[in-house]
Amino acid sequence: MPPASAPAPVVGRFAPSPSGRMHLGNVFSCLCAWLSARSQGGRIVLRIEDLDDRCKRPELAAQLIDDLAWLGLEWDEGPYYQHDRLDLYEDALHQLQDAGLTYPCFCTRAELHAASAPHASDGTPIYRGACRGLSAEEVARRSILRAPATRLRVPAVDDLADDVIEFVDRTYGAQCEALATECGDFLVRRSDGVFAYQLAVVVDDAAMGVTEVVRGCDLLGSTPRQIYLQHLLGLPTPHYAHIPLLMSPDGRRLSKRDRDLDLGELRTRFGTPKALLGWLAGQTGIAPDTTPRTAEQLVEHFSWDVIRKHRENITVTAE
Repeated sequence: MPPASAPAPVVGRFAPSPSGRMHLGNVFSCLCAWLSARSQGGRIVLRIEDLDDRCKRPELAAQLIDDLAWLGLEWDEGPYYQHDRLDLYEDALHQLQDAGLTYPCFCTRAELHAASAPHASDGTPIYRGACRGLSAEEVARRSILRAPATRLRVPAVDDLADDVIEFVDRTYGAQCEALATECGDFLVRRSDGVFAYQLAVVVDDAAMGVTEVVRGCDLLGSTPRQIYLQHLLGLPTPHYAHIPLLMSPDGRRLSKRDRDLDLGELRTRFGTPKALLGWLAGQTGIAPDTTPRTAEQLVEHFSWDVIRKHRENITVTAE
């Protein structure tokens, strides 16, 4: 008998967007990704997701990298910047287009977000295919007035073998989504030419050898779309682990826009990364108390069983 092959090494990733200073929820997400990979003897890749215009802020990207280094959440590879990787996304899009899986969409944001439109679990409108059957002549006519976005066709609702995407999340368990009814045809490129998040992250995770994706549960609903793209592009599917969101006392999720508990404020308040990480680990159940600890010292306390026990969103206060 040949010897059993060793399991593939775990490769996790940080994939922050430099749209503002990291807040406590971003720190929690990065911490869980780092602890999960390190507890399995794995590696971490740092990727800066800066495709959107609001994220093309070199000074914010530099601040983000400095904050991660201050926290002691060191990475093994990167940083990679998505704005340097446009050719890879273009190649993937051409592969989908050559297979006849995409079409131009001229729907406006107002039309997509009409009050009567049903929405997917992540809040995006479920697309009902208004532009799916446009003739070449109609596409040409509309293109003169408005640049189209590009949508990916999902399988018909009666095609159960391909339409239904199933996976097991490490925190939230078995997940199942019928793409046609719960998502609809989705964007792979916006009308302004920016590649959609779903396509870019799928291409990047595969190219970087990512085997484990740890991120906030607000992105749980986007996972079936990414798995579908992986199937179409012949790319591997990593393991997914979503974590609870951190909420403010009034019930809002922490937001860069609101500067809720951002890392500038937190660094001033706690003084040292050990104090901040120890408090955060105690607040979220990773550690039994809020004793100051380095990220390395938290590895022995980390367990996905603990995350599963605390999978409801967590309210934190500045006190």
